[in-house]
Amino acid sequence: MRRQWSREARLRRVRLWLVFFMVALVLSGLTAFPLESELRVLAGYWPGSVWINRVYGALRDVNARYPFLAYGYDWLAFAHLVIAVAFIGPLRDPVRNIWVIGFGMIACVMIFPLAFIAGAVRGIPVWWRAIDCAFGVAGVVPLAICYREVRTL
Repeated sequence: MRRQWSREARLRRVRLWLVFFMVALVLSGLTAFPLESELRVLAGYWPGSVWINRVYGALRDVNARYPFLAYGYDWLAFAHLVIAVAFIGPLRDPVRNIWVIGFGMIACVMIFPLAFIAGAVRGIPVWWRAIDCAFGVAGVVPLAICYREVRTL
């Protein structure tokens, strides 16, 4: 038997999940700015990883010779921050802005074809593409909960 939630409890639950999602988006975006430093630390903790060391070396070399290419990561970070801001609407009025939650769910699902198609073209290992897809799952689950709850409101 499914538990009956009051309207206020449903709204509180939706808002908590939305805040979680927004914080995750912001944190994910902020990590795109210092990518070379983060990879240096990761390579230090995981020195046996051929893939991590290869990526770190490539990024270090590219940043030394062509620092303007990192501007693409800056835009990636910015996009995460902007998308998080878009969820202020559902945070304030989830019923009126349910379409934003639906948009977020679609974006999370679209990670899968991007990771497996573009990842294959770019030579990204399958296990790394699966990690990327995990971010889509981590996003779609709270948004699906929100969507279901908002539909009942």
